[in-house]
Amino acid sequence: MMDEDEAEYMRLVEALKAEAGRLSGLGAGIVAGLALDIASDSRTFARVFGLAHALVLRELTALAQTGDYVRIRQRDARTHYELGQAGHRLVEEVKG
Repeated sequence: MMDEDEAEYMRLVEALKAEAGRLSGLGAGIVAGLALDIASDSRTFARVFGLAHALVLRELTALAQTGDYVRIRQRDARTHYELGQAGHRLVEEVKG
């Protein structure tokens, strides 16, 4: 059974996917992770969710290039990112 934080995360991911349409599940997960202060760097997100770091990096690049959902702040061993303008708008629309 999911705890309350996990359930909140999953509700937000599903709502983001439904609202944006073109966001992948992973992309919506990254945006939700930022909105809920779960992770703001690629290695932490990959570790928390048990994903390959390369997959997270690839999705971050796509999110930054198509739609300004996230903005890359710093690239090193951990790519640091924040919500872009479109990401902020999307989260605000979904959270109401």
